[in-house]
Amino acid sequence: MDNAWFPNDSYAKGLITNIYIRQKKKMSFRKVNIIILVLAVALFLLVLHHNFLGLSSLLRNEVSDSGIVGLQPVDFVPNAPQHAVDGRQEEIPVVIAASEDRLGGAIAAINSIQHNTRSSVIFYIVTLNGTGDHLRSWLSSSTLKSVRYKIVNFDTKLLEGKVKEDPDQGDSMKPLTFARFYLPILVPSAKKAIYMDDDVIVQGDILALYNTPLKPGHAAAFSEDCDSSSTKVVIRGAGNQYNYIGYLDYKKERIRKLSMKASTCSFNPGVFVANLTEWKRQNITSQLEKWMKLNVEEGLYSRTLAGSITTPPLLIVFYRQHSTIDPMWNVRHLGSSAGKRYSPQFVKAAKLLHWNGHFKPWGRTASYTDVWEKWYIPDPTGKFSLIRRHVEISNIK
Repeated sequence: MDNAWFPNDSYAKGLITNIYIRQKKKMSFRKVNIIILVLAVALFLLVLHHNFLGLSSLLRNEVSDSGIVGLQPVDFVPNAPQHAVDGRQEEIPVVIAASEDRLGGAIAAINSIQHNTRSSVIFYIVTLNGTGDHLRSWLSSSTLKSVRYKIVNFDTKLLEGKVKEDPDQGDSMKPLTFARFYLPILVPSAKKAIYMDDDVIVQGDILALYNTPLKPGHAAAFSEDCDSSSTKVVIRGAGNQYNYIGYLDYKKERIRKLSMKASTCSFNPGVFVANLTEWKRQNITSQLEKWMKLNVEEGLYSRTLAGSITTPPLLIVFYRQHSTIDPMWNVRHLGSSAGKRYSPQFVKAAKLLHWNGHFKPWGRTASYTDVWEKWYIPDPTGKFSLIRRHVEISNIK
């Protein structure tokens, strides 16, 4: 009777074993789920950590209105100043090209900008391969430790077929001269940026220049070459260097077809503010490259080029389509004999001093070299040194 109602021992053991196996499988399944969950969390934290450390990848997503890549970021250093973060101040991108033989100029320019502003500035320093290590050691000096910067290597292949070798052009033919044409690649995430040459010193707050108003539809603001009269400094004997005819060959049919007045006032491309949103919308880089190629094929620039070889294509593309910056934000000609005509008081009042011309402030014969030297920081490697025959005193008080 009892055997009819109760299972035998082997059956009971089998039942218990099956229950045990099912429970074990459930527990194993839970363990697997927990392990997967832990791994997923760990992976998420790893990605988050990588993104945090990989802030320098800001430039790696290269953007170009001409579809060209070749500019690679190297560095990103300290965070924005706390006062800038607290006030949620807009970051000011400043682009400077720095060749090995002129590195001291870029250092002085950066030092002067950093010292004269409380704004959050980040410098995009464009160099060629081999200059980065030298520049990095210089920027690590105590005076410049708070400077935020990125070093970007310029790929010279960008210029293939666009530049014709001309030994008479000297420095203006060097690849970095054309870096200003590729601003959307250099600063892809910015809506606005400042470009300036390495032979400048900034005495005002860079925020004022950055806030230069640009008219609707204008991709850049330059300082016009005719503005010397507005600064009440007369520079005589300038010839055609202030007009379009000083840069373009009006004997060429292609130039004449543009219907640009030869007497139109030219502008200086050594310092300008760019609206990068508008720049990309208008494909400015592609337009500039077009005229560079045409010049190689047809020789469209003036044979007695008044200034940098980068100026003619900019003059064409921005003909009557650019805004203007305050003339005191590009007081130039300090690199020529004309600079000696400036009074010490005028030089002191200038917001930005520009040693454009043959004579550079790290050389022997430029004007007001002592004003520039105040911002120069000696090269810790000893590779770059000033050339001084005598000390010039400007008596600026």
